[in-house]
Amino acid sequence: MIRVNPVAKLLAAAMIAVVLVLSVDWVSALTALVLEIPLFAALRVPLRPFLIRAALITVAAALTAVTNLFYGEPAGTVHWHFLLINVSDGSIELALAMFLRVLAIALPSAVLFIDVHPTELADGLGQVLKLPARFVVGALAGMRMVGLLRQDWEYLGHARRARGVADHARVRRFLGQAFALLVFALRRGTKLATAMEARGFGAYPTRTWARPSTFGTSELALIAGAAVIATAAVVVSVTTGHWDFVGGR
Repeated sequence: MIRVNPVAKLLAAAMIAVVLVLSVDWVSALTALVLEIPLFAALRVPLRPFLIRAALITVAAALTAVTNLFYGEPAGTVHWHFLLINVSDGSIELALAMFLRVLAIALPSAVLFIDVHPTELADGLGQVLKLPARFVVGALAGMRMVGLLRQDWEYLGHARRARGVADHARVRRFLGQAFALLVFALRRGTKLATAMEARGFGAYPTRTWARPSTFGTSELALIAGAAVIATAAVVVSVTTGHWDFVGGR
């Protein structure tokens, strides 16, 4: 996959998402979805990770579509009615629009960040977007600690069983262990914050960065491509008369 600054990927995904949530129609979503495929190909997205993430997103989109199909506001001809379920022309169109919309919004957000490391994203947020170093570095440290929660959970379970306090009452055992994990996480977070503060990680107003985060032609090209996708989706939807602004519903 072509190396692009994570900030550019974040801005591109946000640009497409913001435009698509402004309307509830299937034309703009389908247009954006079709144009996203060449964008992924240009970035040389790995096929296997793309198919895995696309499959998961498709399942989520299908569940959303089924909900809107059965419980959407009825409009036009009602094809099937059972208790609270109403399948009509309006609910079918809404289900199709929501299915395509979830795909068009979620795919860029998931696919573009396949090879992004949290440290690279933090460097970009701090150097390119000029976000406060305290917030950026603190969030990065928190994300790095999330991976330890599962290991801590296992260790707590072993320790509690060794002391004989986890042999009965599964629900009570789970709640007690969850509280212990919360306390442990708070203590670790406090110690980590103190250590980072002592080492100057949150230096104000400026601080140095070990890895420079550059923003050049590739990043501008990606943002321009996202702008073209968003603009084309709106233009095609408005031209065909399918634009359905959410504020007017």
